Amino acid sequence: MTATLINVIHYGLHYLVPALLAYWISQSSWAKLDWKRIWAILIATMLVDLDHLLATPIFDPNRCSIGFHPLHSWVAIGAYGLLLIPRRTRIIAIGLLFHMFTDGLDCVLRSHFILT
Repeated sequence: MTATLINVIHYGLHYLVPALLAYWISQSSWAKLDWKRIWAILIATMLVDLDHLLATPIFDPNRCSIGFHPLHSWVAIGAYGLLLIPRRTRIIAIGLLFHMFTDGLDCVLRSHFILT
């Protein structure tokens, strides 16, 4: 698997799959918003990547975000899990947890398929 394919998977999961998630969430009994607004909220959870600005260098393609950046820490991920409980924060929690899943998958793919 090449770095290019891993990037396509990573960014596809970050931007395209949330549209499918948004549609699925919009069909649930607890969601009160249409899928476009839900998709916007899911995309807005990408702001969690602002914690990359605290790192030097800001971007390192060989660095795993999970466990390195403060908003990608295991404590933060646990807090995102707790946000699933209240209905008002559930969509945000799903976006944050899916973001962490995507970044975690990126770590696994890069560590197993790219030899540097």
